[in-house]
Amino acid sequence: MNIDLPRRPSDAHKGTFGRVLIVAGSPGMSGAACLCASGALRAGAGLVTVALPESIQPVVASFEPSYMTIALPCDGDRQLSGEAVDVVAGLVPEFDAVGIGPGLGQSAVVVSVVKTLIATVQVPLILDADALNVIASLEMSLQRMAPTVVTPHPGEFARLTKRTSADVNSQREELAREYASIHQAIVILKGASTIVSNGADTYVNSTGNSGMATGGSGDVLTGVVTALCGQGMEPFDAAVASVHCHGLAADLCAEATSERGMIASDLLTWLPQAWRQVEGNSG
Repeated sequence: MNIDLPRRPSDAHKGTFGRVLIVAGSPGMSGAACLCASGALRAGAGLVTVALPESIQPVVASFEPSYMTIALPCDGDRQLSGEAVDVVAGLVPEFDAVGIGPGLGQSAVVVSVVKTLIATVQVPLILDADALNVIASLEMSLQRMAPTVVTPHPGEFARLTKRTSADVNSQREELAREYASIHQAIVILKGASTIVSNGADTYVNSTGNSGMATGGSGDVLTGVVTALCGQGMEPFDAAVASVHCHGLAADLCAEATSERGMIASDLLTWLPQAWRQVEGNSG
């Protein structure tokens, strides 16, 4: 497959490759923030910042020293407090793309954060996991002036579309295209042969394997998509490149080890080889 990835000029600096913000994590779900932010780094983002509950900042910060963390205020139960909404809103103008949702929870404050970002973010916004659950529960419109990417698995997409998972799996392309068209968004409908659609163009992915059916794989993908959008790639192209290379990393890992033993963090290890292969094929 021919994928035109963002150029990496020899005189580049950190800002050249995008500043991305990841809003993720909650007590018991710190790994989602770690995987998502690390996925953004492994997709070439110049600067990655994770905004997360202060209660889990030490865990996430110690996982990978190459991203930065910003602690969001918490209440006595270690969950985000109301002050977190204004803190996140104040951060976003500094970034080239924002990813939100992995492991974030569905508290009233999270609902407010998601609603605020959808209404105010003027750069590509990538919505995953608990951000999608908020949208589904409120039946929110996603139409914005800036690009929006949603990354549901079939269960999440069933909630978004008020259908059953069986309906979704029997009409994957049609429903992804319809949802993208209605909401003027880019849909990444995950699963075997992941679908990417913007309502007009639809791509069916051919990479990946059963080893990806493990917790955290989608968090890595969200980070990759956010990073490529932050580097200025057109969001539909960024989504296509992300799912292809995310799956290719899994294929390379499985060939060297196994599908059965794969875990999500293995994708971080093999993403560099996937990029090398894609760049070689595109040369």
